[in-house]
Amino acid sequence: MRVLVTGGAGYIGSHTVALLRRRGVPVVVVDDLSAGHREVVPSEVPLLAADVGDRARVVPFLRQHAVTAIVHFAAKIQVGESVVDPKVYYRGNLGATIGLLDAALECGVGQFILSSTAAVYGNPTEVPIREDHATSPINPYGETKLAIEKMLASYERAYGLKYAAMRYFNAAGADPEGGLGEQHDPETHLVPIVLETALGKREHLTVYGRDYPTPDGTCVRDYIHVGDLADAHLAALEYLVRGGESGAFNLGTGHGYSVAEVIEVARRVTGRPIEVRYGDRRAGDPPSLVASSARAQKLLGWRPSRSSLETIVRDAWRWHSRF
Repeated sequence: MRVLVTGGAGYIGSHTVALLRRRGVPVVVVDDLSAGHREVVPSEVPLLAADVGDRARVVPFLRQHAVTAIVHFAAKIQVGESVVDPKVYYRGNLGATIGLLDAALECGVGQFILSSTAAVYGNPTEVPIREDHATSPINPYGETKLAIEKMLASYERAYGLKYAAMRYFNAAGADPEGGLGEQHDPETHLVPIVLETALGKREHLTVYGRDYPTPDGTCVRDYIHVGDLADAHLAALEYLVRGGESGAFNLGTGHGYSVAEVIEVARRVTGRPIEVRYGDRRAGDPPSLVASSARAQKLLGWRPSRSSLETIVRDAWRWHSRF
């Protein structure tokens, strides 16, 4: 098995590359470096700096390295931006993945792991959410990911390409020992923003909405450690190689934390004041997203082991504090 990780210079992708290398799995990376960081890709790992949808460059790379499986992280990921400028998301997520899948078929790739999202569910009617819950995205980001999932199902029926769509919730945490953490530009994720505020890099953080139908009025999310996510992607790949059935898998802990609770844990972990201001709701934000990951636990043998909120914040704090 030889694996291509798209977006391998990014947050979750770089952690997955590190895991694959520790497990002795040959790995190569395609990343256009628009959001990724070249320095987090080990020098021993072949890196093609290109758009994943550029078949003219991706096909020779896949053939050169005899790639047999793809783990696809490369994507635009900002929900709010997707509402304001959806064409960027349909082109950058759906359009690019069409090109990547064409390249995969041309090169005989057998397994495809998609970094999907809980955003495919929209506003859930049942929590925790199971994979058979209705999918009804409320933002273009979720719409593009759901479209890719449907495309993968069609490709399996027509071409035999096995796939797993990993629907995860809020990735967070870091691998400080491996020198890996979360660094987006601009940063839109709650945990790093909270910690940047604790470090004095931001004067305050803005909480968007405090009138949601949740216990304290702020959004509730299921936070999953990035290391647990990497483990799940490898488990899904091994499952497909063993002949497992294609499909979607939720990745979460089954427990949600509100924005206010995350801030309080960060204050306790860092021992620092964190100033909060409140703003209007952001378009496309559901009140609560919490996963049932029973299917992943049963079929993939995966269980999150590092995803207590305290561990997530402590690991992220150790990494952010180095800068």
